[in-house]
Amino acid sequence: MKKDLHPTWYSEAVVTCACGNTWVTGATVPSIRTDICSNCHPFYTGEQRIVDTEGQVDRFIKRLQIRDQKRQEAEDRVAARTPANLPLAELDLSKRHIALLADEAINTVGEFIKRLEEGGDDAILSIAGVGQKVLADIKRALHSRGFELPESQETVE
Repeated sequence: MKKDLHPTWYSEAVVTCACGNTWVTGATVPSIRTDICSNCHPFYTGEQRIVDTEGQVDRFIKRLQIRDQKRQEAEDRVAARTPANLPLAELDLSKRHIALLADEAINTVGEFIKRLEEGGDDAILSIAGVGQKVLADIKRALHSRGFELPESQETVE
């Protein structure tokens, strides 16, 4: 056998944990230091604590809070842009179309959407002088302002 091939074996090596617990074992070094052992590890102690190194959990929670704030601000901006009592005249529609809808007691965006929900596209198309192009223009203007319209209920024959 070659000389000085194997490391020195210490049969009385002392292991020291950060919590202060010590025990003796065999090793190739005389002293071993560890951060966590069976006396302080949450699995063995039954404590459900988070071992947080360098505040990673706090940073993650802070990012979640910032994301939630930004999402709420965006929803508030959309809600401010899309009040149901917004007059149809503010949608840059032609005066003729606004007058046709006003004759049917549709003066605000809320009234228009309510009529769409109740009768679908046919409820609007049944108004004299309102055709597919006018309906498409109004819907396009509402979509550009952030309004959500009900799905059109077309019947297939």
